[in-house]
Amino acid sequence: MLNSVVLVGRVGQDPDIKFFETGRVKTTFSLAVNRPTKDKETDWFRIELWGKQAEVARDYVRKGSLIGIEGRLEFSRWTDAQGQKQEMPIIAASNLRLLGSKSDNQAAASSTGGADGYEF
Repeated sequence: MLNSVVLVGRVGQDPDIKFFETGRVKTTFSLAVNRPTKDKETDWFRIELWGKQAEVARDYVRKGSLIGIEGRLEFSRWTDAQGQKQEMPIIAASNLRLLGSKSDNQAAASSTGGADGYEF
């Protein structure tokens, strides 16, 4: 069995980073991926990164950044306040690739105090 997702698109909003008491770090953001159709439809995905990749996203990824994501499809399930079961697909990313120009990524790094660099 195989559960593998590869996406290339633009980030929908600045990443939201959370630090947990356990020391783990999680970053989430949305990713817009254009379909190769003449209608130019856009699919939106919820991306979740953990650990070092989450910290890289915090330092180098901004709204509008062109990135590539490798990961797997997961489902977040919960019961809402009205007792209804809810489900949301999430891409649990294992690899983040910065695809914009080097100067774009360095500008993002310098605005957040990150180190100069491009590949992670």
